[in-house]
Amino acid sequence: MQTRNKVLDDISQLMTNAMGVAQGAKDEAETAMKSWMDRWLADRDFVTREEFDAVRLMAQKAREENEALKARLAALEEASKG
Repeated sequence: MQTRNKVLDDISQLMTNAMGVAQGAKDEAETAMKSWMDRWLADRDFVTREEFDAVRLMAQKAREENEALKARLAALEEASKG
C-alpha cells in the first residue's frame, strides 16, 4: 500500500509542477504579447485619449472664437455703412 501512495504522490507532484510550468508559460506569453502590442502602437503614432480630448477642446474653442469674430466683424461692417 505504501508503494501505491508513493506513485500517486509522484503523479500528483508531477501534475502540480506541470500546472506551474503552464502558468509560467501563459504569463510569459501575455507579457511578450503586451510588449509587442505596445511597440506596434508606438510605431503607429496613435494619440492617447487625453491628447485627443485636449485637441478637440482647442478646436472647439477656436470655432467659438471664430464665430465671435465673424459676428464682431459683421457688426463693425454694418456700423461703417450707416
